[in-house]
Amino acid sequence: MLDIRHANQRGRAEHGWLSSRHTFSFANYHDPKQNGFSDLLVINDDRVAPAQGFGKHPHRDMEIFSYVLEGALEHKDTMGTGSVIVPGDIQLMSAGTGVAHSEYNHSKADPVHFLQIWIAPAAKGTAPRYQQSHFGAAEKRGKLRLVISPDGADESLTVQQDTRVYAGLFDGDESARLELAADRYAYVHVARGSVKVNGEALTEGDGARVRNEQLLTFTQGRDAEVLVFDLRNIEMSDLWA
Repeated sequence: MLDIRHANQRGRAEHGWLSSRHTFSFANYHDPKQNGFSDLLVINDDRVAPAQGFGKHPHRDMEIFSYVLEGALEHKDTMGTGSVIVPGDIQLMSAGTGVAHSEYNHSKADPVHFLQIWIAPAAKGTAPRYQQSHFGAAEKRGKLRLVISPDGADESLTVQQDTRVYAGLFDGDESARLELAADRYAYVHVARGSVKVNGEALTEGDGARVRNEQLLTFTQGRDAEVLVFDLRNIEMSDLWA
């Protein structure tokens, strides 16, 4: 079953320099029916004005990754990491016992558009760490490329949770299938364009909770870019028990 949530149903925050859409409850936006899904807690769709950004702020006990769609995002943290993240890059920060970081639009002329995503870790109090890798368009074109996994399979980044994240690009006749184990949930987020998932039409910003499905099909894409999360079969009440 696909439980679809359309883009215009998301939370909204406008701060002048930042225009953000919240798939799940975040900051001043709270919806008791949208407090994450399984271990997936946050999908923020952020557009940041030139030379603006998030000043230094702390995190702990969270797996946080950024996925840039347009522009360039500059990252600095208290682990000594400094990097610029561009489309095709994925940056994953395990906050563990605590880390502070800043994220700014690297450009003084162009906006940056990116997704920031939080996943609950399997264990608290681990050592903080940073990972970054590039997955080019050819690796995702007409297929679902594993980009994050618990074991680093296929040169994916390693997350401290039983979660797998796939990224795909679909246009025209391109299609893909993803088989899920019988005891798994999934979440699909359309980052741009439009695509049909199991015959259901989704457009930019739409998402779908997936339960009781063992096969996901992606067809009839139109300049589509999607993220798919293969998740544990748990509800939020189980996560925080």
